[in-house]
Amino acid sequence: MKKLMLMVVAISLIIGVTGKTPTWAGEMDILVNKLVEKNILTPTEAQIILDETKQEATKEKAESGDMNVLWKDGLRIQTDDKKVDVKIGGRIMVDTAWMQQDSGLEEDYGKLEDNAEFRRARLYTSGTFLDHFIYKAQFDFAGGDVDFKDVYLGYKGIPYLGTLKIGHFKEPFSLDELTSSKYITFMERALPNAFAPGRNIGIGLNNAFLGDPKSPRMTWAVGVFRDADDFGDASSNEWNVTGRVTGLPWYKDKGKRLIHLGAAYSFRAPHATLRYRERPEAHMAPRFVDTDSFAAENASLLGLEAALVLGPFHAEGESITSFANRTNGWNNLYGFYGQAGYFLTGETRPYKNTEGVFSRVKPKNNFNIVKLIDGDYKSIGAWELATRCSYIDLNNHDINGGVMNDVTAGLNWYLNPNMRIMSNYIHSTRNGIGYADIFQMRYQVDF
Repeated sequence: MKKLMLMVVAISLIIGVTGKTPTWAGEMDILVNKLVEKNILTPTEAQIILDETKQEATKEKAESGDMNVLWKDGLRIQTDDKKVDVKIGGRIMVDTAWMQQDSGLEEDYGKLEDNAEFRRARLYTSGTFLDHFIYKAQFDFAGGDVDFKDVYLGYKGIPYLGTLKIGHFKEPFSLDELTSSKYITFMERALPNAFAPGRNIGIGLNNAFLGDPKSPRMTWAVGVFRDADDFGDASSNEWNVTGRVTGLPWYKDKGKRLIHLGAAYSFRAPHATLRYRERPEAHMAPRFVDTDSFAAENASLLGLEAALVLGPFHAEGESITSFANRTNGWNNLYGFYGQAGYFLTGETRPYKNTEGVFSRVKPKNNFNIVKLIDGDYKSIGAWELATRCSYIDLNNHDINGGVMNDVTAGLNWYLNPNMRIMSNYIHSTRNGIGYADIFQMRYQVDF
């Protein structure tokens, strides 16, 4: 009762003097401080009034349903109670490439032409409603049409099961594949990515567990999918089952030092035939290895992955094998890669514990040409050197898809968390035929 009387007196004084109701950030705190100075209120009584007023203001704001617009590596729209949280974003990747090859490769694949393209031009919206309902709708406009990427509905926070998703999204397979194209170290993923299922239409569950809920040490994901085309339409009536599990046996300094281990398995029920093919690690080059379509009753994919982060140094590697069950026996095709990178400016490659993948690099100091001119030589963004060796073998028994190995060197310049310039040099060898040398660059903006 005493608190109520004090509040009524204070508010009445403000209304009488100003003619308007006080606000938390305005007249109330000023008046209460004045009343303390005049010894009309004790500090304890003043704090009671301020606390009560703040609670009422917060409650009224939350009940009003007001929306807040903010920037957090992308545009976000939230209600005050955060029961509705919507993200709007996209990415633009513009690539240029200069290519040459020896006479052996030219004879089989023709002359490689210098080229340029929009590798990706995507827009998306995603969000959460009423704490648990989630959605994402992402479309890619590169290539002259509109392709489905992640388009799904879901529900998060299911006890023991985590998050449920239904729609078109990536099957849980391969660290390289599941790490967003915004965050991969090189312009293109490694050669074994030819085996990764990618996005299909289906239903999946995933969760993280063990250790601190904010920094879990293990993840699992499983789903049932049908093969789908770029527009989200199922291209087969057969079902595929894919699952992945990851763990952090060593995790220190909030991810600045860690060891990641993972394994994935996928049972594929192809519609009559299978086909694997791959380009060198340059999207504008032709495919140097190709099995063509071959009959298979089913196939199994096994992926093993490992990664290491030691401050500015990071490394990762994977092997993927396809075991194709055919009427005349089994065909085993495989690939692997190993890569390493180092941040010259001291950053660490961030790791997302809840999904077992790598995420956005944030420079210690964003690039700022004005500060550089003024002598602040730290304002150069983040610089990263990287190298990778990868291999794929599509020859086995009567399948002669070819063997290819690539050696890639990269230099990445992160101007800020949302912009980077990438350059890659690739020496690609098509065994028994010849080699190609490719230099390419990417200008990337994402949010």
